[in-house]
Amino acid sequence: MDRVTVRGLRIRGHHGVFAREREEGQTFLVDLSLGLDTAPAAAGDDLAKTVHYGVLAEQVAAVVSGEPVDLIETLAQRIADTCLGHEVVEEVEVTVHKPDAPITVPFDDVTVTIIRRRS
Repeated sequence: MDRVTVRGLRIRGHHGVFAREREEGQTFLVDLSLGLDTAPAAAGDDLAKTVHYGVLAEQVAAVVSGEPVDLIETLAQRIADTCLGHEVVEEVEVTVHKPDAPITVPFDDVTVTIIRRRS
């Protein structure tokens, strides 16, 4: 299976369990690794036979900036569902970064990574 990867999408969202997170929002980063067969697209140099990552990035941004959820696990699942909504995508790995998570101990990042496959 081939991979198309998009890293570091920066999107403002209002996710979290604390009121401050919901009110003020914060920047989330999203990494996507899509599993698909790129051979048909390459053979015909045809964008219609692969995933249009620009369109997908906009769809993911709409999910992250959309309806708030408590957990980034839930957010990652919604993003995965969006990716798998593209017919050519057979598998997706989604990592959601929450670098401004409300943690009192110094840290670099909090991430959740999920892998989902078409059933």
